Amino acid sequence: MKQTTTLIALLVLLITSCAVTEPLTSVVDVTRIVEVTQIAPVAETDEKQAAETPSPGESAPADETSSTGEDLSLGGESSIQESGPEVGGCAIFPADHIWNVRVNNLPVHPNSDAYVSAIGRDEYTHADFGSGEWEGEPIGIPFNLVPGDQPKVNVAFDYADESDPGPYPIPENVSIEGGPNSSGDRHILLIDQDNCVLYEIYDAYLYDDGSWHAGSGAIFDLGSYTLRPDEWTSADAAGLPIFPGLVLYDEIIAGEIKHALRFTASQTQQAYVWPARHYASDITDSDYPPMGQRFRLRADFDISGFSHEMQVILQALKTYGMILADNGAPWFISGAPDPRWNNDSLREFHQIPGSAFEAVDVSSLMVDPDSGQTRP
Repeated sequence: MKQTTTLIALLVLLITSCAVTEPLTSVVDVTRIVEVTQIAPVAETDEKQAAETPSPGESAPADETSSTGEDLSLGGESSIQESGPEVGGCAIFPADHIWNVRVNNLPVHPNSDAYVSAIGRDEYTHADFGSGEWEGEPIGIPFNLVPGDQPKVNVAFDYADESDPGPYPIPENVSIEGGPNSSGDRHILLIDQDNCVLYEIYDAYLYDDGSWHAGSGAIFDLGSYTLRPDEWTSADAAGLPIFPGLVLYDEIIAGEIKHALRFTASQTQQAYVWPARHYASDITDSDYPPMGQRFRLRADFDISGFSHEMQVILQALKTYGMILADNGAPWFISGAPDPRWNNDSLREFHQIPGSAFEAVDVSSLMVDPDSGQTRP
C-alpha cells in the first residue's frame, strides 16, 4: 500500500513538472507507459480458431458429405498426395495429376451397378502380368529406360492423323510386349529418364530394312498435365498413357502403390469421360462403362487374408482405384513383367469378383477438361 501511494505521488509530480515545461500532449507518453503493462485480451476469432484447431494426432471436424450422405472428408485428408510415383529418376506426372490422386473419398457413380454388371459382376479379376512366360510370351507390358542421347528413329503409323510423329528413341534391344515374335498388342513403352518424357507405341514392328511401322504412337511430357487432343487415340484405346497405370514389382518392395491402375473390359460404351480422349466401341447403351471410367475396390472388402504382394495392390485399388483404358478380358489389371513376381500370390485375384468393385464419380476433381490437373 505504501509503495502504491509513493508511485501515485511520483506520477503526479512528473505530470506537474511536464505541464510547466512541455505541452500537455506529453501526458500521453506517461499513459502509454502505464498501458503497456496491461495484458492484451485474446481476440474472439483467435479463441475460436484455437478451439477448432485439432491437437496433434486428431482429425479435423468432418462435415463434408455427398448428396447421398457419404462422408467425403476422410478426416480432412486431401485427394492429393505430397508426392507422386517416380521411376528412373522421373516423377510420373505431378502429384495432383488425375492418375495420382486418391479417390477413396469420392462419391459412387450413379450408374455404378449397371457398369459393374456390364463388365461382369460374377467375373473374377485377373493379374495380366507376372513372372516367367505364358504360351511362350512374357506376362505383362514391359517398359524401357533410355538415356537422353538415345538415337531416335522414325516410325510410320497406320493412324498417323492421331499419332505424334516423333521420332522415337527406340534402342536395338528394345523390349516389346509379348516379345519380338508376338502377335498381340506389341506395345513399346520408353522413358527418356534424362528429359522425363514418355514415348508409347502400339502394334510396333521392325522391318528387315531397319524401319519401324506401328498402329499409333503418343508422346507425354511427364511434368505436364496436358491430355491428348480431344477424340485422339494414343497407344491405348482410351487415348491415355499406359505406363502410369502399370503395377511394378518395385512398388511392392516399397510397400505402396501411389497411382491408379489400368484395366480392361470386354465391352465398353461408345463414349469416354475425363481424362480419356477416345472410345473404341459402337455400343450406345448407357449401361455400359465409357472409356476413362474410374473404379475402386469397395472399402468394406476385407483384404487382411491376402498375401503381402496382393495387399499392397488391393490397398491401391481401394485408395487410387483403376481406370478403364482398353477393350479386353473383363477385370484384367495391367502390370510389368518381373521375375520377382510370385504367380501363386497373383492368382489370389481369382478370389475377387467384379461385385467387389464400384464406379467412382471423379467429375468434382476436374479443373479443365483438357488437363489432367485436379482440385485439392
